[in-house]
Amino acid sequence: MSDGATDPIEAGAQPQGGERRRGIDRVIMLLEALLKHRAPVRVGDLAKMIGAPRSTTYEIVNSLLEAEMLENVGSEGYVYFGRAMHLFGWAYSHHNAHYRRILETLDKMAAETGETVQLCGLRGNKYVVLDCRDSPGPFRISSDVGVEVPIPWTASGRLLVGHMNEAELKRFIPAGDYKLPDGRIIAPQEFFADVERARAQGFSETSALADRFTWCMAAPIHDGHGAINRTLCFVLPIDTPEPRRNQLLDLLRERARGLSLTGG
Repeated sequence: MSDGATDPIEAGAQPQGGERRRGIDRVIMLLEALLKHRAPVRVGDLAKMIGAPRSTTYEIVNSLLEAEMLENVGSEGYVYFGRAMHLFGWAYSHHNAHYRRILETLDKMAAETGETVQLCGLRGNKYVVLDCRDSPGPFRISSDVGVEVPIPWTASGRLLVGHMNEAELKRFIPAGDYKLPDGRIIAPQEFFADVERARAQGFSETSALADRFTWCMAAPIHDGHGAINRTLCFVLPIDTPEPRRNQLLDLLRERARGLSLTGG
């Protein structure tokens, strides 16, 4: 099967160091494309998404299907993540004692408060929800785990980039990421001031940014070196009374300190 693109690996040559590396890169790109798409994809469309020849993409997909890292979906050539991926995730979450503590804390906080509670972090230069327990209440706020969101839209983002100075932030955050979904623009200098404020006070709060109906608050989880790689967050209805917000913020900061691997 050929689409006219040349590929030394397909031509029968024995893969050498550079070609082998490119093959690994394509596997990673393919998995990343599926993760970002968040739905089954035809193999031909995957080839376009990763910029690889169709025949090479079919070869990669077939290998991943055999390893159960991918599985066929339906009868029209769609593929998506397979059961082995679940086992990898299970192994990470169940054999990482600190992460288990975090998950237990999410469960407990959601049960205690009835609010949406999240674990958040960065992926490249974007913010992502790493795990979430949704509010069971009538005003249901939920977030898609793993969806990449511009950092300036989020309370957590202001903490997660707190180790950067203004020049580093300008290089790190794309200019287009200051534009909110409704067209409003966050002034970069206002964002830089928010980052400094979050660093000084040890928490961050935002309202009506990515969603006009939500109030977000985040507290840092420090790693063993004192860095902030994750945050613990509440996502609340924007009309939540101030005394209730203050109570939840106190709880959030207490639990985040308890999860930190340093004094934080």
